[in-house]
Amino acid sequence: MKKLMLVMLIGVLAVLTACGNKESANSGDKKEITVGFGVGTYEEQFRQSIQPILEEKGYKVDIKTFSQNMQVNPAMKEGSIDASIFQSTAYMEAINEEINADMTGIAYVPGAPQGLYSVNHTTLDDVKDGTTVAVPNDPVNQERALRILEELGWIKIKEGAGVADFNINSMESDQFDIDIKVLDPAQILVSLQDVDYGVVNGNYIANSPDWKITDALKIENTPMQHRIIVSVNKKDENTQWAKDLKAAYESKEFEEYITSQEKYDGFILPEAWDNN
Repeated sequence: MKKLMLVMLIGVLAVLTACGNKESANSGDKKEITVGFGVGTYEEQFRQSIQPILEEKGYKVDIKTFSQNMQVNPAMKEGSIDASIFQSTAYMEAINEEINADMTGIAYVPGAPQGLYSVNHTTLDDVKDGTTVAVPNDPVNQERALRILEELGWIKIKEGAGVADFNINSMESDQFDIDIKVLDPAQILVSLQDVDYGVVNGNYIANSPDWKITDALKIENTPMQHRIIVSVNKKDENTQWAKDLKAAYESKEFEEYITSQEKYDGFILPEAWDNN
């Protein structure tokens, strides 16, 4: 009888241990994470500063780089990456709807603002009817770009224009009849010689040896919805690894790395650093 009770007790303990291990595995206490990046400077920030911080905490970090930004979020949805650093809140929310994903932002990242650049003009005063301006072809960045032109009084954006579904028909002329050229964001910087002005995403400027953010003739006042975030699937928001990733981006150590690099001059810095 005693042997039977002992066997039963061992069986119960085994079940409880298995359940406990399963709960632990599902709790987000894992120490191996995969982080995805699109084209831009955010992977370099991660490799140079965030990855070492996480490794000091015992994490094994894999980095997956995608040749096109549109590939990152589907990878997040299918679970081949755990987090991504490349997109804004507005872009993420648009993609959530488009592919029925459930991503959320957990921290802001030092991000490069869009700016209006030119190799053919040294002033904005050269604008006139027929002036050519290159803008990004994706809706979110195109909306940002045209907001810059609207602030200058060059164009008007129609009332009720959205963000995720923004397109060139969402604008109309204002002071000038501007000739808008729609290009892939990565091509605008190398195409500046072909247009009067171009609105360039700041991460391309930061990666260029010949340009600085402060070379812009006009820099956007980037709204919160367009600032770059660390995004994860909603189910992972409160996991320990996500909290540690967030803490790394808000750390004094990362702040000191960014502010010591001249290439990041002009970047928008996270408000969380005010607490460092």
